[in-house]
Amino acid sequence: MKTLVLGLGNELLADDAVGILAARALRDEIKGQAEIVESSLSGLALLDLFVGYERAIVLDSIKTGRHPAGTILDLSPEDLGEVFAPSPHYAGLPEMLALARELELEFPWKIKIFALEVVDPYTVGGGLSEKAEQGIKELVRKVKQQLEIWKD
Repeated sequence: MKTLVLGLGNELLADDAVGILAARALRDEIKGQAEIVESSLSGLALLDLFVGYERAIVLDSIKTGRHPAGTILDLSPEDLGEVFAPSPHYAGLPEMLALARELELEFPWKIKIFALEVVDPYTVGGGLSEKAEQGIKELVRKVKQQLEIWKD
């Protein structure tokens, strides 16, 4: 089964880089088990990245304020709400899944999302917070654990 590990974020925005940095850290460790892709895209622009895979793991930062920084949220697309925005560019994963079904695309229906609660995903040129740096190691561990589960 073809598996995608997609690291999302923006390396220019402080803690927002955690998804990309975790994906990068996994590159050599999971060689042959999954394809690793790094992206700063969002919304429907991500659609093409998922096509052709049977399973996907998405790594990203999140700032809810409801969890301590460093907490990793283990989510599925069903856990995410609809995005109400002025443009399709801002569509979320649920909208992307609906569109993929409608277009009958070869799209992963097993999707796991690991989102790291961060301190500062907004500061341009800011470095990673201590909690984000520690969280990257845990993101890496979670991905390897999920790949083992999917192996069976």
